[in-house]
Amino acid sequence: MVERPGAGDFGGLHVFPGGKVDAADNTVEAYCVGIDDEEASRRLGVRSGGIAYWVAAIRESFEEAGAVLCYRNGVLIDTSETEVGRRFAGYRDAIHSGMLSMAQLCELESLMLATDCVHYFSHWITPEAAPRRFDTRFFLAEMPPGQAVVHRPGELEDGVWVRPCRALAHAEQGRWKMIYPTITTLESLAGHSSVSSIIQAVENAEHLPEVTVERHRQGMQHAR
Repeated sequence: MVERPGAGDFGGLHVFPGGKVDAADNTVEAYCVGIDDEEASRRLGVRSGGIAYWVAAIRESFEEAGAVLCYRNGVLIDTSETEVGRRFAGYRDAIHSGMLSMAQLCELESLMLATDCVHYFSHWITPEAAPRRFDTRFFLAEMPPGQAVVHRPGELEDGVWVRPCRALAHAEQGRWKMIYPTITTLESLAGHSSVSSIIQAVENAEHLPEVTVERHRQGMQHAR
């Protein structure tokens, strides 16, 4: 989880890494593994352009947390070697600044995006009373081996690995500020003891609570 800076959207909140879909995210389908735009759009319930959400999830995970959800020769990239880590840190800065696209990164490093490892989790729309509204999709992926996450200083105040139950305790005790979608997501994760367990639940559409009147008022949408 990451802590947003005091100024800007969601200032001071603890949230998951994320951001907006960029126009360039719609141009990377050729580098996506295991899912195309038609299938991605079907899963999201949109007419077209669904694959851009998967690409954005991978790109933002790289930009904000340094996680590289990409394959080379069918194997998830390992950035633990010093020179590789340095090189990808430079790519991360270039993508954040707009000097490099994910498609260009794939070309430079002979990569394919691990979109088959990214699972659609939930859909939230900010309530109408909010001063600024967002239409947000949450995704889940297992952290690749041979990598370490590092939050982006300046853009984020902090970043930390934390068990869902511990994060919820921080919120309950007033140490962390969170909003309803984050808390609901953590509660959905807290009942599972492993990544494989929650991924299986997501694949079976058994991971979310019922969309009650109150949850819908708070912005929770039906996943399909």
